[in-house]
Amino acid sequence: MLSLLPALRRYSRSLTRSDAEGEDLFQDCVETALAKRGNWRGINLKGWIYAIMTNLHRNHDRQTRRHPVVDLEEAADLPSPATSDDPLERQRLHSALNGLPDEQRTVLMLVVVEGHAYHEVAEILEIPIGTVMSRLSRARQRLRDVLAEKNIVTLRRPK
Repeated sequence: MLSLLPALRRYSRSLTRSDAEGEDLFQDCVETALAKRGNWRGINLKGWIYAIMTNLHRNHDRQTRRHPVVDLEEAADLPSPATSDDPLERQRLHSALNGLPDEQRTVLMLVVVEGHAYHEVAEILEIPIGTVMSRLSRARQRLRDVLAEKNIVTLRRPK
């Protein structure tokens, strides 16, 4: 494996087109290969490690597309989200979320906050996709009802 390290480092940099990201990918690959060395079947070590690096890179790309990262310098020009005028809104939302049944809150958090697709949530929770959609719909409706009771209504701002 030591003889493959220079080539792996070059490959990681070519995949990422960046020295810093390439070094991170390289280190992740070596760490994964060492941690999972029991999975290697004794044939073609080079191909096995390159497959690990390629898969790590693909997974990172998928994650980046789903949750893009912006450099701090680039983010300076982005508009910031409007802050609420109601200081208790966050507390009310927090208590409304905690008032949901566990199965509804879990699905809501995985879909809305974490950004998982319905089929991913179904796999994670080992439930049918229809159940995911039903629980999500009930959770959203319950939140709307609870927040409306507490007089939290989102109004459009006049232009």
